[in-house]
Amino acid sequence: MRSFTCLIVLTALVTLAQSKGSAQTVASRGAPTWNSAAAERYLDARAEWWVTWKDSQRDHGSVCVSCHTMLPYVFSRPVLRRELHQSALSPSEQIILASMQKRVSLWNEVQPYYLDEKFGPRKSIQSRSTESVLNALVLSSRDAGRNEFSALTRKALDAAWALQLQSGESAGAWDWQVFDLAPWESADSQYQGATFMALAVAWGPKNYRDSGQIQPNLQLLRSYLKRELAQEPLLNRAVLLWATSNWPDLLASDDRRQLADQLIAQQRADGGWNLASLGSWTRSDHTPEDASSDGYATAIATLALKQFSAAQFKDSWKKGRKWLETHQRDDGSWRAYSLNKTRDPDSNVGHFMSDAATSYAVLALASAR
Repeated sequence: MRSFTCLIVLTALVTLAQSKGSAQTVASRGAPTWNSAAAERYLDARAEWWVTWKDSQRDHGSVCVSCHTMLPYVFSRPVLRRELHQSALSPSEQIILASMQKRVSLWNEVQPYYLDEKFGPRKSIQSRSTESVLNALVLSSRDAGRNEFSALTRKALDAAWALQLQSGESAGAWDWQVFDLAPWESADSQYQGATFMALAVAWGPKNYRDSGQIQPNLQLLRSYLKRELAQEPLLNRAVLLWATSNWPDLLASDDRRQLADQLIAQQRADGGWNLASLGSWTRSDHTPEDASSDGYATAIATLALKQFSAAQFKDSWKKGRKWLETHQRDDGSWRAYSLNKTRDPDSNVGHFMSDAATSYAVLALASAR
């Protein structure tokens, strides 16, 4: 088995070298399916790099949770474990969860990910608020399917609610981290951050959502999401639509169907979606945005549309799923592109969008069964 695996890896490396970094897709080999083992290898390798990278290290021996690599990884890894009939957490999964559990337990002692004195005004509160939502989301995803949240998950949720903005034009949202890096750390990202908190609530037990203690917070959150909905990039609205899969009352049914129609209108002839078309972004190096269908946009749209049973939505969802099935690369990943600048696709930073695309593609394909 080991020799066979080595042969597969060697063959893939030769193919990658010959194509100078542009991987051949499964579709071009005439096999319209996806390879969960290859996705596992890609994602585990990326997670292993991230948790050991010096720039991701934080105080108290903890690790930063990145929206592009670690956040979607901890969503998708349990799915891959089920697909591959595994029982043990991967080593990187254990590291990131232990790090998060430590930071939640020591919430009043750990430093923000980014400090004002090093990164500029308001970075401490922005990173603190952002982290609180990400902690709540990750731990909620780990409790999904249980009748009760764990004590640590409740502590993470409480910390996030405590930092929810109570007044002003962004009341109901969180002070989000801004480094001019779309789609997760830009001026447009505050709304997506609020949809992440909606996902944390949606994935949890209904008795938590119905508890009287958090009703003022939920009302603020829903009001913000509704109030800002029309002006948000379609990408952010697609994430919100995904959240309604588990929390239908988050949006009125007419709003949900309208969002689904808007997503279908952006679907390309090949069945995929293009990230740049789901918003309005300008690259800092003035290069044109990539115009092809990509794994990130297609996975998010497919996740959002799965909940609908009407024929037009179901047909669009099937086409999106087919695009994902036929566009996995030889290294196990799905390709996606930076909204911010042209990046070397073979660099670690150049993989960030594909890291997210691959994790969300796994979620979309596994949920299609």
